[in-house]
Amino acid sequence: MPKGKDVRVIVILECTSCVRNVVNKESPGISIYITQKNRHNTPSRLELTKFCPYCHKHTIHGEIKK
Repeated sequence: MPKGKDVRVIVILECTSCVRNVVNKESPGISIYITQKNRHNTPSRLELTKFCPYCHKHTIHGEIKK
């Protein structure tokens, strides 16, 4: 394999409900998680259910660009 084409890449997951509320200034912050994914097995954007400390519940966290 050529260098720079790692199979596992680091992705940043951001709370989708906090992002919507930041525009309205209702949320004190945005929940962010850092994880890894396999580029070959999951070529599309990753979405996981994680706990958001700002929403105080489990919400969908979607992958964002670095």
